[in-house]
Amino acid sequence: MRVVIAEDSVLLREGLARLLADGGIETVAAVSEGPALVAAVLEHEPDLAIVDVRMPPSHTDEGLRAALQVRQARPDFPILVLSQYVEEQYAGDLIGRAVGYLLKERVADVAEFLEAVRQVAAGGTVIDPEVVVQLLSRQRRGAPLDSLSPREREVLALMAEGRSNTAIAARLVVSEGAVEKHISSIFAKLALGPAPEDHRRVLAVLTYLGR
Repeated sequence: MRVVIAEDSVLLREGLARLLADGGIETVAAVSEGPALVAAVLEHEPDLAIVDVRMPPSHTDEGLRAALQVRQARPDFPILVLSQYVEEQYAGDLIGRAVGYLLKERVADVAEFLEAVRQVAAGGTVIDPEVVVQLLSRQRRGAPLDSLSPREREVLALMAEGRSNTAIAARLVVSEGAVEKHISSIFAKLALGPAPEDHRRVLAVLTYLGR
């Protein structure tokens, strides 16, 4: 079996490659960014991709968005998400045939992990029970703000305090470009499309305040 690993932590990336090698699985590419994942899959045509959720540059949901791009090019391509987080916005779109979603902190057995890799590569589905719980909880809640990531909630809370993008960037110790990307994602998740008669920043804050 041949796999591609997309993980921004060098230690974890190398550790995964070693575990896979010990299990007789070859890592044909190990990348640290979403676009590199898409390129590696198209170039090497592996049997599976192991993908982290949060990757550079904004460390929000680049991994899952890259996985969805891969699925657009190869609809049945097996993907195993291995992450510390449940990104609800995209997880529901990704989950289906030949997919796995495991939380790093809950993977306690190497043999079980390797079996999950093989099962997903063979077209099966392996979903961590905690992922299922959070996705079902989201469906029950159905509130607009529930789709926001923790960082996006932080940004929106600071917007509600009347802070500018520059001030938000200084407060969160990130670049203004990262703040702009978070705000664009907030607008998209709250279904606030561009409209000349509306001020999306104000509408987002009003949604946050529950008005």
